Amino acid sequence: MDSWLLYLQLGFEHITDPHGYDHMLFLVALCAVYSLRQWRQVLVLVTAFTLGHSLTLALAALQVVAVPSAFIELLIPCTIFLTACANFFFSEENTALPRAANRTRLRYGMAAGFGLIHGLGFSTYLRSLLGREASITGPLLAFNIGLEVGQLCIIAVVMAVSGLLTGGLGVSRRDWRLTVSGAVAGIALMLIRDADWWSR
Repeated sequence: MDSWLLYLQLGFEHITDPHGYDHMLFLVALCAVYSLRQWRQVLVLVTAFTLGHSLTLALAALQVVAVPSAFIELLIPCTIFLTACANFFFSEENTALPRAANRTRLRYGMAAGFGLIHGLGFSTYLRSLLGREASITGPLLAFNIGLEVGQLCIIAVVMAVSGLLTGGLGVSRRDWRLTVSGAVAGIALMLIRDADWWSR
C-alpha cells in the first residue's frame, strides 16, 4: 500500500478505534446540543476542533513541543468532562446565559482550545508510527485527513441517531442532551480517576 494511503487509513482507524474511545466521547459531547437542522454549526464546530488539534499534532510530531503523555492522558478526559458539563448550561432553553450568538462563539473557542490538547494525544500515536521516515510532512497530512474523515463519520452517526430519536420517536431534545451529556460526563470522570498521572 502507498505510504500516503497507509497513514490516511491509520488516522481514520485511530479515531474510530473502539479501544480509544476517549476522542469519540468528546465528539459526542460536542454535538449533543445540536439538531440535524443545525448541521452547519456542527461543521464549523468540528472544523474549529480540527484546527486546534492539527496545530499541536504538527508541532508535537515535528518535536517543537513535548508534553508528558501521562499528563495529556489526564487532560483529555478533563476536556470531555468539561464539554459534557457545559451542555447542561449552554442550551437554547437556558435564557439566563448570553444570547445564542455569543454562546455559539464560546463553544467554537472551547472546541478549538480543547482540540489543542487532543492533538497532543494524537501525536503520541503518530510519533510511534513515523519511526525513521525521511520526511514526515506527507504522513502528517495524510494522518490528519484520516482523522478528519473519521471524525465526520462519527458525527454523522451521532447526528443521525439524535435525529431518529428526537424527530422520529418523540424523544425531547432536552432529554437527549441531558442523558447523553450525563453519561459522557460519568465516563469521563472514571477516565480521570483511572489516569496514570495519579500513580506517578
